[in-house]
Amino acid sequence: MSDGSGIIVAVDYRELKQELRRAYDAEADTRAVMDDRPWKALERNRFAEKLREAGVSRLLEIGAGHGVSGRWFADEGFKVTCVDLSPELVAHCRAKGLDAAVMDFADLAFEDGSFDAVFGMNCLLHVPKAELPGVLGEVRRVMAPGGWFYWGQYGGQDFEGVWETDSYEPKRFFSFFTADRIEAVAAGHFALVEVNHIALESAVDQYQGLILRRR
Repeated sequence: MSDGSGIIVAVDYRELKQELRRAYDAEADTRAVMDDRPWKALERNRFAEKLREAGVSRLLEIGAGHGVSGRWFADEGFKVTCVDLSPELVAHCRAKGLDAAVMDFADLAFEDGSFDAVFGMNCLLHVPKAELPGVLGEVRRVMAPGGWFYWGQYGGQDFEGVWETDSYEPKRFFSFFTADRIEAVAAGHFALVEVNHIALESAVDQYQGLILRRR
């Protein structure tokens, strides 16, 4: 992988996930009281409209965090299952009344075709590019034929590595894509339905929200 400077650095994905778990466990209570960005609500609703039009209801949220999105989808009438690597964040999901489990989205403990839709907002950005095809394949496996997938994450630039100014400990690993590249990666696994790019005033350039379907 590249750390953004052109230097190739080896990544142990198993160790990376353990560090992510520790980082998010430590910040779970803080994250649970963070204000939700208005554009995130708009993105959830954009995806929900597609699901309503398709008449589907079984939704899996990967990287569910403290359950703000899962709770919203459940309140909208969807049958929601949440998974996250962090036991502390899963506890927050359960406190919101959600069906939630500690689980790695690279190894989902569900049968093939178990869900009509999968929702992932700012979670796949922690997956090294070399590991992403396997993760996307696992997401696709648990989707019913013709199922819907929302893949949203920060990006707008090509970067992969530990974010050195990150306030979390351990510092988190991030993988960002340019708009063209993330669409090309997605198209290798799913049919691209709709893309929304949101400009950000932050250390990353934009948020990329892709609505995809299993072929």
